[in-house]
Amino acid sequence: MVIVMAPGATQDDIESVVEAVGAAGGEAFVSRGVNRTIIGLVGDVERFATLNLRAMPGVADAVRVSTPYKLVSRDNHPDRSTVTVQGVPIGPDTVTLIAGPCAVETPQQTLEAAEMAKAAGATLLRGGAFKPRTSPYAFQGLGEAGLRILADVREKTGLPIVTEVVDAHDVALVASYADMLQVGTRNAQNFALLQAVGAAGKPVMLKRGMTATIEEWLMAAEYIAQRGNLDIVLCERGIRTYETATRNTLDISAVPVVQRLSHLPVIIDPSHSGGRRDLVLPLSRAAIAVGADGVIIDVHPHPEQALCDGPQALVDGDLDELAQIMQEFPKLVSRTLTTSPSA
Repeated sequence: MVIVMAPGATQDDIESVVEAVGAAGGEAFVSRGVNRTIIGLVGDVERFATLNLRAMPGVADAVRVSTPYKLVSRDNHPDRSTVTVQGVPIGPDTVTLIAGPCAVETPQQTLEAAEMAKAAGATLLRGGAFKPRTSPYAFQGLGEAGLRILADVREKTGLPIVTEVVDAHDVALVASYADMLQVGTRNAQNFALLQAVGAAGKPVMLKRGMTATIEEWLMAAEYIAQRGNLDIVLCERGIRTYETATRNTLDISAVPVVQRLSHLPVIIDPSHSGGRRDLVLPLSRAAIAVGADGVIIDVHPHPEQALCDGPQALVDGDLDELAQIMQEFPKLVSRTLTTSPSA
């Protein structure tokens, strides 16, 4: 069961519901979004029914949710959500461009990539300071030094930061620098990490696990929501199949499927799904056409020198075309382009 609180509900109203549920032998998980607070209940649903929760102050509705992902389901939240990151919206009324270097390497490289991304219309800067890699010998990122570089570039460009956290012990550190926390595909079912980012008080981008079903992906989001955070953006970044012509297989159908099941925004990563520069723009067009709420793209000033994923990073010429796509194509599907806060 899920309790939907009214927009004007007070903290006392919320605590009263939590106390009533606890007195009935249940457990309540409070999740706060931009526009409303939802309380997920665990326990005997029949016993909860005797509490007459709908009549309690501040309660808008009490809903029985049949799906296992109760808080992120559209069953209790029929309107699709918008997640705001330092004033930048990601949701059904926008097509948001998130771009930057896959890995932070140097201050100059990161600043150049950020400026390229912003010129193409990006409103959020992506950049990895912690890089979980398949090989233990591959570049693993600069750690906190990379976070400091990102913070400095944010100061110079005005672009809020999206960066990955790979360990629950590092959540507080990364959150002290980042505007949005990213959970990557390799950690999509790291439940301790999901719970930690859920409690960190920052918006979260959750990439789909490379072998995860859509239900498993939404259940991973539920771990975050259950710790009090409904500001979650889902990212389809390609799944592992038998096909070897591309790095991963972009599941374009995941966008409308998930949007029907969940109120959370859904974006696409055409860089990591295709794995090749020549595929990024066609996949970006496909993402916007199918109704994705945004795209996240790798950009590098010198991809031939990149320490991570250079072959999929866009360069200046590609970015000119990307800018044109972001300016013109969303109009064809009646979407509004998100413009830079400093523009």
